[in-house]
Amino acid sequence: MGKTRIWLVITGLTIALISFLYFQAPFAEEEDTIAEIEIDSTLFHIPTLYYGYPIDSFEVSEGKVRWNQNLSEILSKFNISFQEIHTLAENARDVYDVRKLKAGSTYSIIHDTDSLKTARQFIFEPSPTEYVVYNLADTIYAELQKKEVKVSETRLAAEINSSVYNAILDQGASPLLVHQLVDVFAWQVDFFRIAKGDKFKLIFEEETVDGETVGIKSIKGAYFEHWGKPYYAIAYPTGEKLDFFDEQGNSLRKTLLRAPLDYSRISSRFSLRRFHPVQKRYKAHLGTDYAAPTGTPIRTVGDGVVLEARYHGGNGNYVKIKHNSNYTTQYLHMSKIAKGIRPGVKVKQRQTIGFVGSTGLANGPHLCFRFWKNGRQVDALKIDLPSSSGIDATEIAEFKIFSDSVKNVLDSIEMIEKEPLLAKIPSKKEDTPNP
Repeated sequence: MGKTRIWLVITGLTIALISFLYFQAPFAEEEDTIAEIEIDSTLFHIPTLYYGYPIDSFEVSEGKVRWNQNLSEILSKFNISFQEIHTLAENARDVYDVRKLKAGSTYSIIHDTDSLKTARQFIFEPSPTEYVVYNLADTIYAELQKKEVKVSETRLAAEINSSVYNAILDQGASPLLVHQLVDVFAWQVDFFRIAKGDKFKLIFEEETVDGETVGIKSIKGAYFEHWGKPYYAIAYPTGEKLDFFDEQGNSLRKTLLRAPLDYSRISSRFSLRRFHPVQKRYKAHLGTDYAAPTGTPIRTVGDGVVLEARYHGGNGNYVKIKHNSNYTTQYLHMSKIAKGIRPGVKVKQRQTIGFVGSTGLANGPHLCFRFWKNGRQVDALKIDLPSSSGIDATEIAEFKIFSDSVKNVLDSIEMIEKEPLLAKIPSKKEDTPNP
């Protein structure tokens, strides 16, 4: 019996019972007297629901999809024929293809309690915010259901003892917040040189499902104290998008990013005299080396046009990009150059242009990042990057009112002096490398 028919029967029986008890009760003798009807609560049973299905007369089995395991192997143990599985696969194709079940994903099966354990529903969660019900009772079909996502404003503050990642997790927040914080202050804060004692405060909107964080909708305001210098970030709408400005209305967005990789470590800095690990001699190293695993995506630090994309001697596979009349960047030792990246192609900031490798003169996987300003190679970590345009003069008064209100809230958030000794251990789905 399908879910809808079960509820219709329950609703009908409830109405019939209430009607019976009402008409059996004695009528009040006076108009201003109301007859009291006592209903035995034991006559009513609230069914136990599982993903909206009553399961009091059934059992639920849960499991995880194993590597190379398909739906036939899972459901064959629950008295479902190959023909029924084939029909389900065909009927579910436009909802969620059963061939896309991922290894490690959890599933649930509502089935009979007898020895056959005939499956009634197979439930699979392709994402934290939705689930698919494959119905096997009566009509075979599939339906995609959305979970209720709650959005709430959250405030957080911490002093960094080891890393931004640990500081956020130690406050019980999601590691998803790390990426957004890094993006907000990517032009002001050198996240490869975080100092012990750096501080941050955040006002953000958190998305949760069943009490578990599934996303960070947006950061509304942020404060970061880096090497003793304070920075504020105020989220403010400009046109159709939200952008970040300091408390004076200046844009926090630079024309170029500080680094071409997320969450790696600097293995060698810009130097006029460095001992070369391969050539075994001292020579100038006019770039910054970022050690990272082979295959790590390399992003262009800004919009521009590809000047070169090829293999050459000690550089290995490399890409060179001209951003404007003043700035040019180069990315060396790639394992491979990204598809479509060739001379003359226009690229956007954060676009993947290649992948970390060890081609050319390299003794391990890393990226050598080179930076030119006005035709001269300079230290990318010391360059003062230009800002984008700020709030228009006609809107600055309105912005200041809004900015002051956000800044006041940030200033009122109590600072946690240092990280707790015991760090939260992220679940597998939350694993994120440290910045």
